Amino acid sequence: MIVATVSGTFEVDLETGELEPVDVALEPPAVFALNLPRVVAAAAAGATVVAVVAAKPPLLVSHDAGSTWRAAGRGLPPGRAVAIDETDPDTIVYAARNRLYVSRNGGVFWTALAVELPEVTGISL
Repeated sequence: MIVATVSGTFEVDLETGELEPVDVALEPPAVFALNLPRVVAAAAAGATVVAVVAAKPPLLVSHDAGSTWRAAGRGLPPGRAVAIDETDPDTIVYAARNRLYVSRNGGVFWTALAVELPEVTGISL
């Protein structure tokens, strides 16, 4: 996974949490026309759409291309970005100010990576 921060870009191993600086420019995130209030960021893979919102809980997840939504991420801090694995839409990475959280079950349960980053500006899987 690639993480853009105010101090540069890093590659983060989601299994080990190891961090390595890289010289890669992160492409701007795709813009989604979501009929949701207070959207901060969004990502999609197939019919799975995840929106970071300025609310508690900070995530809304849809598994039917945005027809229906469920709240997710109770207990997570306010978010900055989100990414979904194209080959496995159940794997979602959520970026807070300086920490990454991973869900491997479509946003039901979340695990914080141990690595603490400079202020996150974007992520990409």
